[in-house]
Amino acid sequence: MSKKDSGASVILAYLNEKNRPYSAQDIFCNLQKQHGFGKTAVVKAMELLAIEGKIKEKTYGKQKIYFADQSQFKDVGDQGLKDMDSQISTLNAELQTLTQNCRQLDSELKELNSSLTTEEITKENKQLKEECAGYKTRLEKIKSATNHVTPEEKEKVYKERNLYVKEWKKRKRLASDMMNSILEGYPKSKKDFLEEVGVETDEDYKVVIPNI
Repeated sequence: MSKKDSGASVILAYLNEKNRPYSAQDIFCNLQKQHGFGKTAVVKAMELLAIEGKIKEKTYGKQKIYFADQSQFKDVGDQGLKDMDSQISTLNAELQTLTQNCRQLDSELKELNSSLTTEEITKENKQLKEECAGYKTRLEKIKSATNHVTPEEKEKVYKERNLYVKEWKKRKRLASDMMNSILEGYPKSKKDFLEEVGVETDEDYKVVIPNI
């Protein structure tokens, strides 16, 4: 089959499948990317198909419109039209639901992409624990020192402690929210998930966040 015949066959099949009127420009735009048709080739192919009676042609002003030969299709009665309308309504409802679900999933994906990964949260949580442990040791030394610190220094230490406790709570909450989001689609239990990704919780080490 020549390239010319192949182009006409593709256009004929497309018109029969869509069963709606198109101009040569419409067909060129719809099929050019996939099949690489040129504008001139499309025009000639459609004119040839019309001459051969394989498609129908109508002229509106200076523009020609082409569409499938309707005689090849079975007549549709009133009940058939009602069934088609019902099917269209059902499909539109399904499309609306799927579109809404896609938007929701896209929003969740953007939120997750902007959040820290499990690995990043684990790393920062470990660093925060180490920093908190260091400050706790330093605080104990300050409390037990014979040469007590000044009120200003003491206030500074307690402010820093409160800051890190708040950050601890914040990061723990973020980690918990992220894990809960992941667990919504995770087939196993939370315990299995924590073991699989290697996350160690405060509860595992019987660590309690101190009160501020």
